Amino acid sequence: MTKDEAFAKLAKSKFRSRFKLAADDLAYIDRVGLETIRRHAEDFVRDKLGHAEPANDGKQTPMRGHPIFKAMHGSAMCCRCCMEKWWHVKRGVPLTVAQKAKAVDFLMAWVKRRMV
Repeated sequence: MTKDEAFAKLAKSKFRSRFKLAADDLAYIDRVGLETIRRHAEDFVRDKLGHAEPANDGKQTPMRGHPIFKAMHGSAMCCRCCMEKWWHVKRGVPLTVAQKAKAVDFLMAWVKRRMV
């Protein structure tokens, strides 16, 4: 599935499509820069999703507090259950380096699309 196809699919979900970047999110991104946001995305994907059985799976990603948290929910990458349902990433198996990189790339694409 291409990024455009994935965004189109996510846009059809009332829950996923409600996530937006607020003015404070945009100000934070402007202040720290997209490279820092990318590093945060890498950290969050590694720590919250990368393990075979993440701690508090299904409840580990806050709904607010960081632009990437919003991106994770808006992209259905907030927990391994959502990743399995939306992205067909098997639960109970650690994410590969390639899967982590793909997740981070998509999260950053989500952020960039909402910055305009």
